[in-house]
Amino acid sequence: MFKAVARIVRTPDLRRKIGFTLGIIALFRLGSFIPAPFVDFGNVQLCLAANSSSGGLYDLINLFSGGALLQLSVFALGIMPYITASIIVQLLRVVIPHFETLHKEGQSGQSTLTQYTRYLTIALAILQSTTLITVARSGALFQSAGVAECSQLITNDAWYAILLMVITMTAGTGLIMWMGELVTERGIGNGMSLLIFTSIAATFPSALWGIYVSSGIEIFVLVLLMGILIMGAVVFVEQSQRRIPVQYAKRMVGRRTYGGNNTYIPIKVNMAGVIPVIFASSLLYLPALIANFNQPQAGETPSAWVVWIQNNLVSGDSPIYMIGYFLLIVGFTYFYVAITFNPEEVADNMKKYGGFIPGIRAGRPTAEYLDYVLTRVTLPGSLYLGLVAMIPLIAFVVIGANQNFPFGGASILIIVGVGLETVKQIDSQLQQRHYEGLLR
Repeated sequence: MFKAVARIVRTPDLRRKIGFTLGIIALFRLGSFIPAPFVDFGNVQLCLAANSSSGGLYDLINLFSGGALLQLSVFALGIMPYITASIIVQLLRVVIPHFETLHKEGQSGQSTLTQYTRYLTIALAILQSTTLITVARSGALFQSAGVAECSQLITNDAWYAILLMVITMTAGTGLIMWMGELVTERGIGNGMSLLIFTSIAATFPSALWGIYVSSGIEIFVLVLLMGILIMGAVVFVEQSQRRIPVQYAKRMVGRRTYGGNNTYIPIKVNMAGVIPVIFASSLLYLPALIANFNQPQAGETPSAWVVWIQNNLVSGDSPIYMIGYFLLIVGFTYFYVAITFNPEEVADNMKKYGGFIPGIRAGRPTAEYLDYVLTRVTLPGSLYLGLVAMIPLIAFVVIGANQNFPFGGASILIIVGVGLETVKQIDSQLQQRHYEGLLR
């Protein structure tokens, strides 16, 4: 291991790429602590020190922004608008035939879709920054603080001040998107994924320290041991795949022979990644949002349905919330896998190039077989996602941790997934220059 690290340091090209990536990450974290214009930094810190939390979807966005959201910094929105835009563009391929045509065109079509994603990212950043500033002005960003300063986070309510804050946060999102693309081109790994990795990893020390302060050294050590076991299990499942063998018949093109080789189609146990967890969290936040807009006036009795939502669909310790969260993740896993993996398209491509699965006829029988295998593999994958996503909620009930418990949910899935992919890329770079890589 140490020899592999020494080879990385001695390789100028690889050393330059890793240095460039670390420099961009440092700038990204610096921007997360620079407050936006007309934000009272002292009051924000007071509210954060009171162990405040916005709850629901804002906790998820705050996690992906590395804590920048609740600090109302220039990078407050983080990478979340880009994630949302990417998911929307991907889902629109099913609805809009033009998007599916662009996806099949290759590099030129992918460039057009990327440009659409950028435009949509800026539009979502404008919408989300306006919503965030409105919530901050109303004093509802820190609902559990009970501190008067939490309703005085913005020092100037004039229209030009609000406009400048919206422009600043939107520009911050555009800058993050540009930095992520720079890392992809000149650094190591996928830039957007690494920035998300950085944002989530930055919250680990504070989350672990909070567990140590609130629960003592015994629970802290137990959480660390459980975290190591959970990470090992997640790595094992993320690397697991069902390999479907594929053979290609030999064919003559001129005087050359093509095909005749054997390969396989890798179907991962978790093909959906972290997307179902994001979908389920967002959908579960909608009832709480509707209930917030239907709060009674002073002296009035709240509606029965509002009380039921607040008791069952807001806090993570409710059994109804946990069951609904788990079932939504399972359902969204099947939904997303059905969108991203098309068995008929794969079967047609195999037939076009002379490929076939041993024992299965080409064409429709192949598509039906792939769909059968995919359905069976997705079941344990969806259950695995649901169980991992439930870990923070269980920790919330058992040890009183917040719902951003580090070893579970979206955070551990992203940390492990991005970490594995980045290590593989470094290993492939090393193997291009040495016989040995980073992994053995």
